[in-house]
Amino acid sequence: MFRVLVCSAASIALMGLSLSVSTTAARAEGPSWMSEAFGEEFDNYGGSSNFRPARPSPPQYSFGPKAFPTIMQGGPRPYIPPIVPDYISFANDEPAGTIIIDSEARKLYLTISKTEAYVYPISVGREGFDWAGTEKISRVARWPDWHPPTEMRLRDPRLPKKMHGGIRNPLGAVALYLGDTLYRIHGTNDPDTIGQAASSGCFRMLNGHAVHLARKVKIGATVKVLPRLERGPASAELSGSTRSATAWTPTITR
Repeated sequence: MFRVLVCSAASIALMGLSLSVSTTAARAEGPSWMSEAFGEEFDNYGGSSNFRPARPSPPQYSFGPKAFPTIMQGGPRPYIPPIVPDYISFANDEPAGTIIIDSEARKLYLTISKTEAYVYPISVGREGFDWAGTEKISRVARWPDWHPPTEMRLRDPRLPKKMHGGIRNPLGAVALYLGDTLYRIHGTNDPDTIGQAASSGCFRMLNGHAVHLARKVKIGATVKVLPRLERGPASAELSGSTRSATAWTPTITR
């Protein structure tokens, strides 16, 4: 009986040793067959030797407004037909083709003669950006590119350095440049601002009005920007219109 027990114990020990050797061999052979099966090198524990535990991505913080691209596209450039504005009785001493801006009334007048002028609704500079003076039309550009000045980009870092001309461009369909200043009389991509003090010193018009004005003025035409026109008593009909209106004789401060 004792001999049987000893033989059985020896057999179990030998089986354990054989299983251990087989397992070790399998582990040693692991990289080769796993590489063939999975196409990459694995370690002896059946895992990729290149495996690294995933680390959470660091939080993304945003400081200040998101910047726009350096150069932006202005969108399509459709045909903009001219819109003929009202013309009124407007006694003045200016040559025909002179532009007179009444900032308080937010109106732009283009003299036709000593007694009449076209009148356009405009947007003027908001508080702190209004100005007065006399300039000359130095250039007229269709669908102009927009280059926001440094001061404007410092106030709003989202603005691009350049925006190509197009229907989304704030300068609109046409711009009339005033001397060598940064100011312009131009169309707009935001017609709801017409009649308001909303710009940084430029004078916005409806695109159709800006196209009409650009066709009427010449390079070198005088532009007088006034805080207000002194209104004198007068009465007249709106020329070319069935509507009557109270007109006035402007006093233009030189």
